[in-house]
Amino acid sequence: MTDLIALHAELIDDDQLEAWPDLFVEDCHYSVLPRENADRGLPVATIFCDSRGMLVDRIVSLRRANIFPVHHYRHIISTSRIHEVRSDAIVAHTNYLVLQTRNTGRSFVYNAGKYVDEIVFSSGKFLFRSKKAIFDTDLIDTLMVRPI
Repeated sequence: MTDLIALHAELIDDDQLEAWPDLFVEDCHYSVLPRENADRGLPVATIFCDSRGMLVDRIVSLRRANIFPVHHYRHIISTSRIHEVRSDAIVAHTNYLVLQTRNTGRSFVYNAGKYVDEIVFSSGKFLFRSKKAIFDTDLIDTLMVRPI
């Protein structure tokens, strides 16, 4: 389970985004939302995908249609804590910090928060059924084009 969470960060940081959707079941949910909305139970998310196909579309769009400055991510993730064990899934929380480095060489804190992951064992491996990146900041400094 912790390998899945670490692999998620590694694929994004190493720009292997085409492999990223393979970490999810077909009927998955992925969202990036502000803490304020999560705390209030508001469903409005900065990024929302409700299938692996939507994750693939997001990466294709990022590669072919979006225009944005060259940048790189570096994730720092905490040890995951299991919050719930269900008959069909594990719910884990993991704190994260994402640094962004631009082509100028300048690095800054881009996003910080926690992952709330629902993880299932399917086809002989752990996969995300649901992944929420709940970010603490009220401001997104630049475009949010890559997954968090």
